[in-house]
Order: sequence, then structure tokens, then C-alpha cells
Amino acid sequence: MSAAKSVLVLLPSKPYFDQVAGALSFYLAIKDKKEAAIVCPSPMIVEFNRLVGVNKISTEAGNKNLVMRFAGYKASDIEKVSYDVENGEFRLTVVPKTGFVSPKKEQIELSYSGISADTVVLIGGGNETHFPSLTQELAGAKIVHIGTRALAGEGAVLSFARPASSVSELVAHLLEEAGLTLDADIASNLLMGLEEGSREFKGQDVTADTFETFAKLLRAGGRRTSQRPDRSAFPAGAIPGEVFQEPEKKEEPPKDWLEPKVFKGTSVS
Repeated sequence: MSAAKSVLVLLPSKPYFDQVAGALSFYLAIKDKKEAAIVCPSPMIVEFNRLVGVNKISTEAGNKNLVMRFAGYKASDIEKVSYDVENGEFRLTVVPKTGFVSPKKEQIELSYSGISADTVVLIGGGNETHFPSLTQELAGAKIVHIGTRALAGEGAVLSFARPASSVSELVAHLLEEAGLTLDADIASNLLMGLEEGSREFKGQDVTADTFETFAKLLRAGGRRTSQRPDRSAFPAGAIPGEVFQEPEKKEEPPKDWLEPKVFKGTSVS
């Protein structure tokens, strides 16, 4: 990993909270030292918003080619496109046909296509099919997997899989072994992921090392904000993946059920 120049961190489809926390922490720990990007094919859900840096996760793994598009502008109105280098800077010139106007600044849309990375880090997942972003464009990259279970049929993948209470606990160990500094934000993400992944320390893979790691994250400035968002604060259907059900209407009992009962007889014994 130390020899890597560009790193692409990939999450599986529909990842667990713990996997997102571990992947984000790994990305944040290396982004200032490597050219790095983090991608998940599934959009982030409301629950993940409490993780620091969640807005850095993209749903598209494009970072190789810069694409410029003129939205709402007819290509037939362009006479020619030329480029030159001025003072060491690249300059692109779009010349419209006579009688037509140039594209407006607000019509210019920039995006990326293609994937470029010499190292790809897979976080979690059960097999390679869980990572649709792992395309042929990355065939020459070094593939590394981090998870609590090895990938099924992993092929030419360097595995760092080992038993742990959570992916976040494992990522914390790996970052420590690599000598990477944990700041308060990274430690906070790992704390939340560890608590979620270990089922609040009730999971069968929880060991003394789990609690030791938890203590180290607290000392590193980690903040415990493990409470999930109050779902009642959101309108019905606002939380992705939540199935809205109409509340059951309680049937009111007949009024005479609540009145005093009087029993009458026709004979006296």
C-alpha cells in the first residue's frame, strides 16, 4: 500500500453502516498522502449522514478523463474548436458559426469518465459481484480486500480479511499497523462503526481486543454519537428502504359495553 500512487476505495452494493464507516475512515486517513477516491454504487441513506465525510462518497467511479459538455447548446452552431498552451496553461477555444452566439458559462458541465487507479481497496462484501464498479478498466490495478470474512472466489486479490467484531475494528488495526495517524473525525467514524458492527458489543466476535481498540479510539478524540436518527422526525416514506404502513385503526367498543350492567330475574329462590 505504501508504494501506491492512486487508490480507489470501493464499497459493495447496499453496504452496512459499519462498512461505510470503515471505508470512509480508510479514505480520510490516506487522502492527504495519496491520490484517493471513494465510490459506492448505492446512494447513501439518511442513517449514514452522521458519518464525517459521507459527502465524499460518489456513486460513479469516473476520475480518469475530464468531459466538458455544453448543456442545451446545439453542436451544429459550432464552427470549430481549437486549443493552445499559454504560459504553460491549457486553453480551449470554441468558435461559433457566423450569426450564432457562443455557449454560455452556465451551460458548461464538467464531469469525469473512466477509472484510473493503481490500487483498489474493496471494503466488506461477500464476493466480487458485490462490487459492480470493479470493471475491466481496473484489470491492471492491484486489488486489496479488507473485511471480517474472505471474499468467495477472490482470485488474484490480496486479502487482509481476519476475524473481528466489525469492519471498523479491522480498519482501526490496519491503520495503526500502517503508522497512519487517527484524528478525531476518523476515530469518531470508527467508534460508531464498531458499535454498530459489534451490535453494541454483543456480537459473537467481540473480544478483549475489541474493547482495547474502542479505548484507543476514545483516546484519539473519537466522539460517541451512536444514536440513530429519530425516524418519527421524518415524513412517511422519506427514509430510503423504509416501507410505509398505514397505522391500524383501533375499533371502538360498543357504547353499552362501558355502561353498568343490570341483570334481571323472573323468580326468587
